[in-house]
Amino acid sequence: MSAELESLRPQAEAILAKYEQQRAAMLPLLRLVQEHQGRISPEAEEWVGRLTGVSPAHVHEVVTFYTLYHQQPVGAYHIQVCTNITCALRGSAQCLAAISERLGIQPGETTRDGRYTLSTVECLCACEVAPVMQVNDRYVGPITHEVIGTLVAQPEQLGSAPLKFQGTPGLVEPVISKRFTLKDSHTIEAAVRDDAYAAARKALTEMTPQQVIDEVTKANLRGLGGAGFPTGKKWSFIPKDSPEPKFLVVNADEGEPGTIKDRYIIAKDPHRLLEGMIIAAYATGAHKAYVYIRGEYVEPARILQQAVKDAYKYGFLGKSAFNTGFALDVVVHRGAGAYICGEESALLESLEGKKGFPRLRPPYPAISGLFASPTLINNVETLAFVPTIIQKGGDWFARLGHGKSGGTRLFSVSGHVQKPGLYEASQGVTLRELIEAAGGVPEGRTLKAVIPGGISAKILRADEIDVHMDFDSLLAAKTMAGSAGVIVMDDTTCMVRALWYACKFFAHESCGQCSPCREGTGWIFKIIDRMMQGRGRPQDLDSLLGIATNMEGRTICVFADAAAWPVQSYITKFREEFEYHVREGKCDIGSEVRSQMTGVSV
Repeated sequence: MSAELESLRPQAEAILAKYEQQRAAMLPLLRLVQEHQGRISPEAEEWVGRLTGVSPAHVHEVVTFYTLYHQQPVGAYHIQVCTNITCALRGSAQCLAAISERLGIQPGETTRDGRYTLSTVECLCACEVAPVMQVNDRYVGPITHEVIGTLVAQPEQLGSAPLKFQGTPGLVEPVISKRFTLKDSHTIEAAVRDDAYAAARKALTEMTPQQVIDEVTKANLRGLGGAGFPTGKKWSFIPKDSPEPKFLVVNADEGEPGTIKDRYIIAKDPHRLLEGMIIAAYATGAHKAYVYIRGEYVEPARILQQAVKDAYKYGFLGKSAFNTGFALDVVVHRGAGAYICGEESALLESLEGKKGFPRLRPPYPAISGLFASPTLINNVETLAFVPTIIQKGGDWFARLGHGKSGGTRLFSVSGHVQKPGLYEASQGVTLRELIEAAGGVPEGRTLKAVIPGGISAKILRADEIDVHMDFDSLLAAKTMAGSAGVIVMDDTTCMVRALWYACKFFAHESCGQCSPCREGTGWIFKIIDRMMQGRGRPQDLDSLLGIATNMEGRTICVFADAAAWPVQSYITKFREEFEYHVREGKCDIGSEVRSQMTGVSV
C-alpha cells in the first residue's frame, strides 16, 4: 500500500470504531480516501477491502453503484447542474447550455486546465431555489447570468443558496418550524433557551416507554417520509424481550424531486431531531442510533454532526442521558448518491456497507433490520414532531390535523409559483390554499396541473385542487401525500415533456435488482424519449399504459409502482395532448420558459 493511504489509517480506525461491523464503515472510508486522493483508485479499493474484511471486487461494486464516488479525478470545481422537473420548469436547460458555452465543455467533461468539471444530476432537493447547481459541496441558486459570471471568474466567491421558509398559512402558531426564525437556531444554546430537550427529559424521568408509545399513538402521527404508517403502531412492533441489541435508524436520505423539508429541519433545528431520536430510542429500547443523511447534504451533515457533539457535551447523549442511566450513542452516516436508499430496507443494506438493494420481506426491520437486529426506522420529520407531542400531549396534536392524520406538516412548494419554499400547515389545508399561500402562478398564467406529493405521486388537474392534504384525502383523490413535495405547473408546461423528466429520473435511479423495474423503466423512457423527438407511434400510449400496469406489484420494493404512477396519470388526464404529440410529431404548447437567468422568457 502507498504511504499516502497508510497515512490515513488513524482516521480510518476512528471511523471503524463507530460501527458494530467493519463492513458498515465502507461508505465513510471510501469518502475519506476520495477527499484525500480525489478519486477511488483500484489500490484504494484494495486498501478499503482489507480494512472492512471484504474482497476488492465487493468494494468495487459499491464504488460503481453510488454516484458520488469518482474513479477518475474531477476538476478543482465540480459543477453539478440539477436537470429534473422543478429546475426544468425554471429554465435549467438554458442555464446548463450557458455554463457549457462559457466553460467550453459539455456535461461529463473537464476543462483542459483541470479547473472545472461539468456534470448533470437528477435532483438536488433544493427545488425552492430552482434552477440550482452544486459547486463542490455548496448549493448555488437560483442560477442567473451574474451567478454564471462569478462561477467562471471567481468561483470561490459564490454564495450559498438561501433557505426559504415561507411561513405557516392558516396556523395560529408554528409547531415543527417554531425555531426556524430564531437567530442561530441550529446551535444548542439557542435551542435550549427555547426549551429544547425538556420533552426528552420528561419522557425519560416521568414516563414509561409504553406511556411514550401510547402518547404518540394518540397523536395520530403518521410516517412523514411518504408511507403514512401510524408511528405509534410502528414503534410497538419492536420486540420488548429480544436478546439482540436494538437500533434506531433515521432516514435522512431525502431524494424525492420536489422535496426540501428534511434539509431545513437538519440545517435549522437539528436539536429537535436529536430530541425526537432520544424519545424514540427510549420508547423502543434502542441504545445506538444512526442518521443516514443524503450524501449531497454536506453542510446539513456538518451542522448535525456539531449538534451531536454538543448534545454529548450537555449530557443529553452518551452513557447516561439526563443522568437517568439510559444510554444512547448517535452516529451520523452520509450516503453516497442513490435515490433507492430512501427505501428503508435499501437504506439498511447501504448502512451495512453494501449496494442499496431492497430486501425481501418478511422479515421486517422491526424483527430483523440493521445487523439482523430489531430496528426502528423513522423519517426526519416524523421524529422531529415527537418532542412537541410529549410536551403538549397526543390529543392536542391530533386536533391540529385532519381525519386520521394528526398534526401539521412541512410542505415543499416549487415550480410555477411566485413564492416557492417551505411552508408549515395543518394536514387539513387544501392544495388550493397552499398554492395561494405561495402566491399562485405567475401573473398572466393559469394553473394547469399539480404534483401533490413528490414526483412519484399521480398528477392532479387544475380542477382537482380543492382536496385536503392529509394521507387519506389524497388517496381518495387517487393520488398520494407522499413526501408533501408540491410541484406546480402552469399553462406553459408541456405534459409530455413533464412526463419525460419523470421517466428519465426513474430509469436513471432504478437499482436494477428486479427485472420488471429495470427493464420497465428503461423501456418506458425509450418510448417517451422517442415521442419527444417527434417519432411517436399510434400504439405508444397504450403500450406505455400496459408496461406501467405490468410493473405494479411485481417487484421487491415499490419503486416500480412509483415509476408507473406518473405514466398512468399523465396520459390518462392529458391524453389529448399526448395524442397531438404522436399525431403531429411536435408540441402544441409554446416553448416559453421563465428562466431565473434573465427573468424573462428564453
